[in-house]
Amino acid sequence: MIVEIRTYRIKPGFRQPFLDLFTARTGPLLRSLGMGVVGPFVDLEDENVFVWLRSFPSLEARQRLKAAFDTHPVWSGELEPQLLPLLEDYQVILTSPPPGFIDALTPLSIDS
Repeated sequence: MIVEIRTYRIKPGFRQPFLDLFTARTGPLLRSLGMGVVGPFVDLEDENVFVWLRSFPSLEARQRLKAAFDTHPVWSGELEPQLLPLLEDYQVILTSPPPGFIDALTPLSIDS
């Protein structure tokens, strides 16, 4: 499994509008293409930062799925022009976590 740890710095005052669009549209689009999405996690000390994880089964799948996302008409024609002007900076750390890492982030049901 390949996991990107993505840290986004949003222009001051725009984190919530960015997150609203990200959670309503971008996250579901990424998932529909076959990517795993965990987060977003808002930074409690910096109101302009959030972190999220994007996962892929392999490096090859990452390349293929990223290309599918980047060229998807909803992203390139609609979401990208709305979101990128709000983004000040971002960092991506590419990792290969040990087995079970992503599963460990899924909360257990109280009933289980």
